[in-house]
Amino acid sequence: MPNTRVREVKGFTDSAVDEAVEVIKSGGLVVYPTETCYGLGADALNPEAVRKVFMVKHRPFDIPLTVLVADLEMWGRFAELTSEALKLIRKFMPGPLTIALRKKPYVPDLLDPYELAARISSHPTAQALVSKVGSPITATSANVHGEPEPYTVDEAIKSLGQGVDLALDSGKIPRRNVSTVVHLTASPPRILRAYPKGAFKTEDILKTLKENG
Repeated sequence: MPNTRVREVKGFTDSAVDEAVEVIKSGGLVVYPTETCYGLGADALNPEAVRKVFMVKHRPFDIPLTVLVADLEMWGRFAELTSEALKLIRKFMPGPLTIALRKKPYVPDLLDPYELAARISSHPTAQALVSKVGSPITATSANVHGEPEPYTVDEAIKSLGQGVDLALDSGKIPRRNVSTVVHLTASPPRILRAYPKGAFKTEDILKTLKENG
């Protein structure tokens, strides 16, 4: 397997982002920076690309993958947005809160048979990447399943071997809490990785869900 190409990246218009977009659109895998750690990006609507993510990470196929979306318009094309979801999105995003909603039928079951767990990233490179791809990309951490989250490109490549086509290097990412996950398909909502492991407190999420409007 060829060595992973590494490109430094600095902003939305960086040519490295355009190169990464082409890799993802062609079914390849890209390591990219997010607000929590380096992620592993693939076209979330391409079942073969999604399968590559599972294989490279040695991740069990029964553990669903999360995705990034660029904005509400994109999110609404692929999941059933609810009033509760909109409350959380307006309060906590962009940022490390992942919301699982009923997915539209044309979203691959390989991601998850029933839900689409998504977020809007606050990292400019991640946001540029998904915006330019024009559809959701996978947002799982760029490491072998069970290994520590990578905060540098070198850590990601060391964990994954040479299983990715391109890595966008924006330097060392500060260590922050992982994304909190809220399943709004459950009643009451199911909250995973809440603070202190995740970014947000359970009580803050529940308080927001109870707010009017």
